[in-house]
Amino acid sequence: MTTRRRLPWQDPAGRFSPFKLAVFVLLFVPAIVIAARYESGVLGARPVNEAVHQIGNWTLKLILISLAISPGRAILKWPRLMQVRRMVGVAAFTYAAIHLTLYAADEAFDLRKVGLEIVLRIYLTIGFSALLILAALAMTSTDGMMRRLGAPRWRRLHQLAYVAALLGVVHFFMQTKANSAEPYVMAGLFAWLMGWRLLAWRGLRDARWARWWPMILAVLAAAGTAIGEAVYFWIRLGVPPSRLLAANITFTAGIRPAVVVFAICMAAAVAGVLRPPASTRVSPAAD
Repeated sequence: MTTRRRLPWQDPAGRFSPFKLAVFVLLFVPAIVIAARYESGVLGARPVNEAVHQIGNWTLKLILISLAISPGRAILKWPRLMQVRRMVGVAAFTYAAIHLTLYAADEAFDLRKVGLEIVLRIYLTIGFSALLILAALAMTSTDGMMRRLGAPRWRRLHQLAYVAALLGVVHFFMQTKANSAEPYVMAGLFAWLMGWRLLAWRGLRDARWARWWPMILAVLAAAGTAIGEAVYFWIRLGVPPSRLLAANITFTAGIRPAVVVFAICMAAAVAGVLRPPASTRVSPAAD
């Protein structure tokens, strides 16, 4: 007997879910905005190339969002978040595939040249490896594939999402100009997400201070971001590390990536602390 396939906006019981529908619609928004900007001619002298970068940027964001769902569920005590993890992960693969397609379009669909570029240019090799991982995860994301593979093997396979995220961050670093702050923000957020998982695997999320260690991770991720950025600019451009580290406090060079990482991670941590206990919350239907 075959089971009826659920639509993206249905919950596990097959009922209409406004929350899932909202997430489903929002996942289209970045691509629609980029397409509209392309049509209106505001993507610069090389619009396809700019679209490649913007879609790639959103691919990495979606990978990180998918990795943020498990911490979000635990910190916010909101199990319903898990209902959209598969959807976000498949969207990340879709954006990655569009990213590669646009790159091929920018090369006039000269597939031989595209293939050689992927083989010979290490940052493209890294990005393509991440795409292959995302493709494998998307193809095995269904309930049917989980049953065929078995839960333990399926879980091990889908832990490759961490590898895809790391490769995506490295790819972003290697193809971005030195003065761009975004790769450092992505790296800092990835560090926080992996730090959370490390503590969870060690069993520390059940400790008495479990509501507070996300804040500690926020501080550590921000500090690591600041140090990493300072070391990079010292090695690459000879900028004294003390000068860049001080910029995170004085804001003389604007808002630095470490500050952005700290703000995002600390906001999530504080939201978890302020979240009312389960016994005092409204029913899930009203969430």
